[in-house]
Amino acid sequence: MTIGVIGAGAWGTALAQMLASDGSNVLLWAREADVSAAINATHENPVYLPGIPLSDKIEATSDLAALGPCPVSLVVAPAQFLRSVIADLPKTGQDLVLCTKGIEQGSGRFMHEIAEEAHTGGGIAVVSGPTFAHEVASGKPTAVTLAAADTELAQRLAALIARPTFRPYVSTDVAGAEIGGAVKNVLAIACGVVEGAGLGQNARAALIARGFAEMTRFGLAKGARAETLSGLSGLGDLVLTCSSTASRNFSLGKGLGEGKSAADLLSNRVTVAEGASTAPVLREEARKAGVEMPVVEAVCTLLEGKAGVGDVVKALLSRPLRGEG
Repeated sequence: MTIGVIGAGAWGTALAQMLASDGSNVLLWAREADVSAAINATHENPVYLPGIPLSDKIEATSDLAALGPCPVSLVVAPAQFLRSVIADLPKTGQDLVLCTKGIEQGSGRFMHEIAEEAHTGGGIAVVSGPTFAHEVASGKPTAVTLAAADTELAQRLAALIARPTFRPYVSTDVAGAEIGGAVKNVLAIACGVVEGAGLGQNARAALIARGFAEMTRFGLAKGARAETLSGLSGLGDLVLTCSSTASRNFSLGKGLGEGKSAADLLSNRVTVAEGASTAPVLREEARKAGVEMPVVEAVCTLLEGKAGVGDVVKALLSRPLRGEG
């Protein structure tokens, strides 16, 4: 059996390498023909995951139709392109494992909702959790949440992608797994701002805690379960991406904290910082749900260039005193 991976960025390439580590055949789709050619010629992804030798069990292609015969494909396309990529997939009834974190602009849809609308036939599951691509590709121990509405499907897919150093925990809380992954990207930008502005470790710890409270309020309002939000796909991923410049969202925030503009920072990136696209949609969805998310609001203000870091921090600290929760 050949497993498909759709998207040859750092995360997609890392997943392909992880899946191939037990000798499985993997077909990796790259949008850019030069990337797929480089992977096949050199067994390395020099653009998105340089320095990591790739298994010869990985074959790259830029022909999406080639993944039609794969019974299962892991989808790692950027959130704002997920709908078009799934719509272009051959309608073969394959199962899809969504490994993208975000919310679609315009519709406010989460990734599994997009897949349900665009995909015909086959099951849909979500993988989310604390996963730096270079560590997964290097075979360092990693645990994730694999969520699907159908328990049997979740268990079958978990068994398919599990490897000695990659452990999926099964859940039926698809909304919770998605919300944790999407919200933490925005909060990671905020923590990067704290680092870039030199506001200290106390501030970062407080921000993680208060950000987690926002994530929980929003998640519960959207039907997520508290235990999912406090697990790998929520709190676990939040701690990882709020603590390291290896996080694309954290590094974006760090640049904002240093006084750089969002436009300049985003225009100079090869990889995608999903939190920048997710933040305004998350703000809108939270307002619709009547959920207060002041940290998310602050990130949006900075991304839109409507205030500087000092003013945003002052506004957060001057909010009315309230109980914790």
